[in-house]
Amino acid sequence: MTDPHAFLSAGQLLHGHKCPAMPLGLRAGAAALDALGVARSTDGQLEAILELGDGHCSHCFADGVQMITGCTFGKGNIRKLGYGKFGLTLVDRATGRRVRVAPRAEAQMGSRQSPFFLDYRRQGVPASQVPSEVVEPLIQRVMSAPVGQLLKVGEVESGPVIVGSGETFDIFLCEHCGEVTVAAYGRTQGDRRLCIPCSAAAPSKA
Repeated sequence: MTDPHAFLSAGQLLHGHKCPAMPLGLRAGAAALDALGVARSTDGQLEAILELGDGHCSHCFADGVQMITGCTFGKGNIRKLGYGKFGLTLVDRATGRRVRVAPRAEAQMGSRQSPFFLDYRRQGVPASQVPSEVVEPLIQRVMSAPVGQLLKVGEVESGPVIVGSGETFDIFLCEHCGEVTVAAYGRTQGDRRLCIPCSAAAPSKA
């Protein structure tokens, strides 16, 4: 079993403040890992698909998912669908097996009635400035609630095996700015090889 408590401090350090949504992402990611019976992704073994959008509350959920599943922006194995929802689908790329985990509505709506949301967040107070005695009870509630009370864990389903294209190590130096650029993103202007920003900004030499 994956222990989300083991990732709480690191998750808060990564995230930058204490709130209930990041721990909720920890719990959702742990439930998904356990349902699939897989370990945290150290390379690109897993893919996390989040249903989050942009600029909405509780987006902090994503950092909890990244921390516990090991699916990160740097590895390129996490993406958002832009639904403005809080579902997580975790995929084992080697087998295609996947599971969707989503917070229960009653758990999320209950948190919205807390002083953390009503007296601070909805009043425009940044989460980092909410007093510890206000936010800690919410965090402890999220971290200690039984999985079934907090989350809906779907059935493990089969899907296509995801074959990665592999990493490329080919690079070049842009002939305008001199910075290292991945070869596949190079642009040619006359006899010069440029990065994308420089190809758009520099005058063409035909």
